[in-house]
Amino acid sequence: MGYELGRRGDPVLPDGLRDRFDVLRGRPCEVAELHGGLTNRNLKVTTTEGSYVLRISDPSSVALAIDRDNEYANTSIAGEDGVGAPVVARLPDDDIMLIGFIEGRTLTEEDFSLPGVIERVAGACRRLHQGERFVNDFDMFDIQRGYLALIDRHGYRLPAGYGDFEFQVEQIRRSMTTRREPTVACNNDLLAANFIDQGDQVRVIDYEYAGNNDACFELGNTWSECHLTDDQLALLITSYYGRPLRNKMARARLHGLVSMYGWTLWASIQDATSAIDFDYWTWGLEKYERAVELFRGPDFDRLLDEVQRTD
Repeated sequence: MGYELGRRGDPVLPDGLRDRFDVLRGRPCEVAELHGGLTNRNLKVTTTEGSYVLRISDPSSVALAIDRDNEYANTSIAGEDGVGAPVVARLPDDDIMLIGFIEGRTLTEEDFSLPGVIERVAGACRRLHQGERFVNDFDMFDIQRGYLALIDRHGYRLPAGYGDFEFQVEQIRRSMTTRREPTVACNNDLLAANFIDQGDQVRVIDYEYAGNNDACFELGNTWSECHLTDDQLALLITSYYGRPLRNKMARARLHGLVSMYGWTLWASIQDATSAIDFDYWTWGLEKYERAVELFRGPDFDRLLDEVQRTD
């Protein structure tokens, strides 16, 4: 989820909330909705002292394996490392967090075609991954299985033929374990709108799904979420590692495929449980259809081989 500024001055802070934050208490506040959140309501709050983002979590998000304590801890780590926004305060009983507002331009998918954007995005990922480890791990293979069990338990709808590709997912998992990669602090949810371009560098927001993971999941998930071409992914890989690597390219594409397959289930759960006005089903079906095309495509077996290469 990322931020897109709505009309200024329309929303107001919930009653009594201002007095619960020292930086807001007694100060005039200008409030604007930040659109784009799929599991939160986000408000930009501007005072004479500065601007902040008030993140109010959707209670239904507990079904999505989001741990708000982990989110707070990881957001704090990323903020202290200068990659994310600083955490100002938190109301844990209400699942509300106040963080600093990062000035800059929220990226769109089209921006990845502009000169220098992919290189700055690679630099942001590298800074995040080289920073302090997060307090939890994230593994999409495990997340996908957990989501599927939840859907089966509650009878939520699934795209037709979803289970037909479990064998291919297991093939990917096994091919990855042949050459294990160390895990690093990853955001794991890098939609275009979660990158804030400040010109000289890119910052990263939204750490709901953050956790220690394979760096190639981050790169492959970015390829998937931002609808990058294979050439753009190759530039992202080369910019991140400093040279083109076939095994990393294959690893990122396979992780991107697994992420599409897993996030399809995220959308199914949201479709059944979320009160937010958003067409989750169509959003997830688009991911599923892209995943099916890759599972059945001519590159699949080649990627399984190339991920085990040393170059």
